[in-house]
Amino acid sequence: MEHILRILEKNCRMTPEQIAVMIDAAPDEVAAAIRQYEADNVILGYKPLINWEKTSKEYVDAFIELRVTPQMGQGFDKIAERIYGYDMVRSVYLMSGGFDLAVFIEGKTLKEVSLFVSEKLAALDQVISTSTHFVLKKYKDYGVVFDHVSEDERRVITL
Repeated sequence: MEHILRILEKNCRMTPEQIAVMIDAAPDEVAAAIRQYEADNVILGYKPLINWEKTSKEYVDAFIELRVTPQMGQGFDKIAERIYGYDMVRSVYLMSGGFDLAVFIEGKTLKEVSLFVSEKLAALDQVISTSTHFVLKKYKDYGVVFDHVSEDERRVITL
C-alpha cells in the first residue's frame, strides 16, 4: 500500500474514498492503512506548503552546513538532537561530503539568523566549523513549483 503514501505526499487532503478510487481499493481498506501508517509513525503529520512570499510575513530562510565532532558511543545523534531542539531549526540532516550536518532555519531577520549561528550553533563544543547560506528565492520546494507562469504557446491564426 505504499502508493497510498505517495498519493498523500502529493496531496494530504485527499480522502480515503478518493484514494480508494485511484488505486482500485475499498475506502475502509485505505482508511485502515492510513491509521496503521499513523500508528507506526510512518505518517508523522499533515502540513500545508505555504508560499510565504505571497504574504506579509517577514522572514529569512538559511541553510547552515556544520562540521562536528561525533560523540563517543552516540555518533552524530546527540548533537543533532541538541540542534533540532531550537525553535528556529526547521530541519536537520546527517550528510555525506565535506560537512556532517545540514541545518535549515527560519528567522525574522538576517541579524537574528547570524546571531543564532554565532551564539548557538558555532558555540557548541562539538561544532568545528559552519558555513551559512541564505535563501534568496524559492523556485521549488517539496516537489511544488512556486510562481510557475505557464505561457500560452498557441499561435494566433487570422483569416
